[in-house]
Amino acid sequence: MITRAARRVLGLAGWLIRVEIGIWRSLFLWITRRVPGRDPGVQAFPYAKEESPIIGVFIFLSCIEVPVVHLLLPWEPVRLALLVVGIWGLLWMIGFLASMRVFQHLLTDACLRVRHGTRLDLKVNWDDVKTIRAVRGSVPTNKLVHLDGGEHGTIARVAVLKQTRVAAELRRPISIALADDPTPISEIHFYVDNPRGFVAAARERLDARTSIAPA
Repeated sequence: MITRAARRVLGLAGWLIRVEIGIWRSLFLWITRRVPGRDPGVQAFPYAKEESPIIGVFIFLSCIEVPVVHLLLPWEPVRLALLVVGIWGLLWMIGFLASMRVFQHLLTDACLRVRHGTRLDLKVNWDDVKTIRAVRGSVPTNKLVHLDGGEHGTIARVAVLKQTRVAAELRRPISIALADDPTPISEIHFYVDNPRGFVAAARERLDARTSIAPA
């Protein structure tokens, strides 16, 4: 029988593998200028405007660090090893930035998709959305999804640099997969570079969905 600790280790290993594959896939998609899921009629909205300069600084510093370390170290085996690690780390950071640029939030005829790189893809059917509005918010941690209590139930906050800009209130709690257990939530707050444009487009789709709903 697999122990709980072993399951956690296996789960962590699987998550690391998925993240690694996602980073390299994102790099390929960015190079080929493709946004997954942006089919005809689907609107895509970015959320990486504020974080991109910060990641860009780290990429720039790595570009300087890799050749400097390679030139300063006198031991050839160590130089080659650190060169490989340095290039891998540099490409990994570029891939991470690419993941935030290519996996954008999407508005489709059927649902709202809230994404954060390759690590998160929450799909919420329009039938489950009550209201959507632009509202500033913040979270105290850098967790991918921050959960806290609200007036009508649990709120899931998907922040960028601890900030959110859009709130979607749901008609009924829905379950999202976080960690090992599904978590019922009543609202989703998340960050968008253009919250007003996003909300306007989302309300158009929500109103259209409501207008064709059976009486």
